[in-house]
Amino acid sequence: QVQLVESGGGLVQAGGSLRLSCAASGRTFSSYAMGWFRQAPGKEREFVAYISWSGGSTYYADSVKGRFTISRDNAKNTVTLQMNSLKPEDTAVYYCARGPAWVGGSQRRDEYDYWGQGTQVTVSS
Repeated sequence: QVQLVESGGGLVQAGGSLRLSCAASGRTFSSYAMGWFRQAPGKEREFVAYISWSGGSTYYADSVKGRFTISRDNAKNTVTLQMNSLKPEDTAVYYCARGPAWVGGSQRRDEYDYWGQGTQVTVSS
C-alpha cells in the first residue's frame, strides 16, 4: 500500500513563495514518476508538474513554467514543489500523485494511481 502525505501549504501574499513537500511510503518510490496537480473551487483538477523516476526529466504546465520547480529525493522518498512569484490564480488544493513506472511522466490524471489528501494554498492579492 502506498501513502502520500503533502505538507507546506498555507496563506501567502501575491509575489511570495511556498514550498510543498510530499512524503511517500513504500520501497519502490524511486521507480515511479511523480506529479503535482491542483484543483481550484468549481474547477477540474489540473496538471501542474511532473518529474521522472530518476529526477532527470521534468515538465510543467505553461501557467507555472518559470515560477515553479519540482524536485525529488529518492533516498528520502520525497518530492517537492517550490513555488515562487505566486499569483492569486494559483490558489487551489495541491495534490501529489504517483505516476507511471520507469518513464518520464504524464500530464494525464488517469495515469496516476495513488494520490495524497491535498494541501491548501491560498494566495491573496
